[in-house]
Parts: sequence; C-alpha cells; structure tokens
Amino acid sequence: MTFPFDPAGISRWEPDQFDRVPELAPISANDICKILPGLDLWDSWPLAHEDGRTVVHQGRTWWFFLSAPELPDPAARHDMARIRLASHGADGWRDHGNALPDGLNPGAREWAGSAVLADDGVSVSLYYTVAGRKDGPPSFEQRLFVCEGTLVADGIAGWQPPREIIVADGVRYVLDRQEREAGAPGMIKGFRDPAWFRDPQTGEAHILFTASAAWSDDPHNGVVGMATLRDGRWVLGDPLIEAIGVNNELERPCLHHRDGRYYLFWSTQRHTFSPKAVAGPNGLYSAVANDLRGPWKPVNGNGLVVANPLAEPRQTYSWWVTGEDEVWSFVDYWGLEGRRPEDNPDLLRTRFGGTVAPVFRLAYDGDRVAVAAG
Repeated sequence: MTFPFDPAGISRWEPDQFDRVPELAPISANDICKILPGLDLWDSWPLAHEDGRTVVHQGRTWWFFLSAPELPDPAARHDMARIRLASHGADGWRDHGNALPDGLNPGAREWAGSAVLADDGVSVSLYYTVAGRKDGPPSFEQRLFVCEGTLVADGIAGWQPPREIIVADGVRYVLDRQEREAGAPGMIKGFRDPAWFRDPQTGEAHILFTASAAWSDDPHNGVVGMATLRDGRWVLGDPLIEAIGVNNELERPCLHHRDGRYYLFWSTQRHTFSPKAVAGPNGLYSAVANDLRGPWKPVNGNGLVVANPLAEPRQTYSWWVTGEDEVWSFVDYWGLEGRRPEDNPDLLRTRFGGTVAPVFRLAYDGDRVAVAAG
C-alpha cells in the first residue's frame, strides 16, 4: 500500500525492557488536599507564555483543570467534564469557576488542552478538546478547538466562540466519530490534548496532540501528532512518534527545548500497552531529538522517566511538564494495597484523590531525564 507520506520515516517507540523502574514516593493521606471542595480535579495545565514559562499575573499562577462534581463512581466524571480555572498565590488557591461560559462549548464535554498568553500580555488562547456533540448521541468523538479571551485583573474574560483548528485527515490520523459502544477504556481512538509549543530555533508555532495512526489497523496504534501555524492557519503535519503494535494512547504530549535538544513528554498506562508488547508501568515517558522532526530517541533507553510505585501502580496520572521543569499530575486511586476499586465499590470514592498530586522537578542530562534530587 502507498501513502502520501512516509510512515517509515516516523520515529518508533518500542521499548524492549523495563528492568529498572524509577518510582515516585507513595501517596499518603497527608498528600490528599482538596483544593476546590466538592469538585474532583484531574488533568491540569497552566496559563503559559509563548516561550513556555508559567504566567505570573497579579502575583498568582493561573491553572486550568478538568473538573466534575464528586460522584459515587469517579469514572463517571469524564462524561460531564468541564474546564475549571483556579489561581494560586501566597494565600493558597482561589476558585474562579468554570473557565468557559455555559453553552459556549460546541460539544458535550470539555477535555484537556493547553493555554497560552500572547506576547502582547493580554490575549489568551485556550486550546482544548471538544468531546462529543452538543445535543448529539453519546460518543467519544474528539475535536481540537481554540477559544480566545482576554487577561484581566481577576482572571480571563471576553471569551469568543470556539473555533476548530485542525481536523483529522483519515490518512495519517484516525477520523472516527466513535459512538459510545465503539470505545472501551484504554482502546478509544484519539484526537485530543492540544499542546502549544513555540520552537525557539525557528520561531514557528506548533500544536502537539494525542492521536491514532490511520494507516494501521492494529488496535494499538497510538501516535503523537503535530500541526504548524502557517499564514494564520493550522496545517497538519506527520506524527512525531508512533507506537503501533505497542501502545494505544500516548496522552497529554508536551514539548520543551533544553540545551539544544527537544524533549517530548507523554503519559501512558499499563493497560493501554498491547498484549504482544513489553508493557511499561503507569508513568511519565519521554523521547529526545536534535531536530523537532526527529529522529526521536527514547530517553533512558526505554522512554520511562518515572512511574508510580510497584505497590501502588494507579496512584497518580496525567503528568504535565511546565516551562520551569515542574511536573504536575493528579491523585488517582491511592492506598489500594493490592485491592481493585472495581471489585471493592467502597473504594471507588474513598480511595480516589481527585486533586493535585505532589509536584516534582526534572533534571536533564543529554538523552537521560530523571526526577531532580531535593
């Protein structure tokens, strides 16, 4: 079969071993601090400058979270997710309510993305995932949109109607509306998680995103895709990295440039690895390249930066690396001690964190990335 691009030219991630797994510290009850009472929070990202630095406005950093009311079964949160805006300063956290006004979203749910403050210091662009269709049947359809607003003294105001920025082409990236019965946890096809990146080498603006390879019918066909801003419009490009036959979901990709190299990060989980592949743990993964378009080499030999403890493999997830090399995530199911919430319904609520996990920092050394000491 021929393609209008070269699949063989896309860097491949296919780890052959995970014999040494760097682990995060176990989560304890002291780490569970609900910053917005009554709400579960999970995927998070800061308002950032175009060069990746976290914005400090009015002495505060500004954070977007996926949010939902605390539910008896937290897994149901994905069906009602809204983006919440909160800020952090010397007095702790402040809640600024749902980031987008009611009724503005063209879909059924608001899923993860990124946010950038333009160099004019006032123009905010929220890139996010529109899941499903407003008033449509339940589905896992994912579309990439931008919503533009203005930074004001107490937050972000003047949101304009969202605009779709890119559409899956069905050639490189799977284009599938995915009615509800078509998807199962870990096997949903992706076109989500838009992440802004300004290349300091070229000045070009890019969007990274989670996607699925359209040129393969393997059920495990995760890729990290990219689009580039040209003459005021986003243009789809080839994937940066593929994991066909290895893993279905390379989630929440983000990109940083350090010491002349590019570092691509993503999150994934053990259950999204193919049964035919060497499965890694729930963790933060990365690849490094000297050029944005590759070739990409897994850091640390297999791509794994850090994972949850072997004894608590589900305790945190959805790691996001900031411009300051801090890593944010959320507390998922903690303190299970070998139990499964699916088999112990009382644990569904009592052992779900739904809040910010302890933050840590990364250290870089060529093709090696590790948790910084101290």
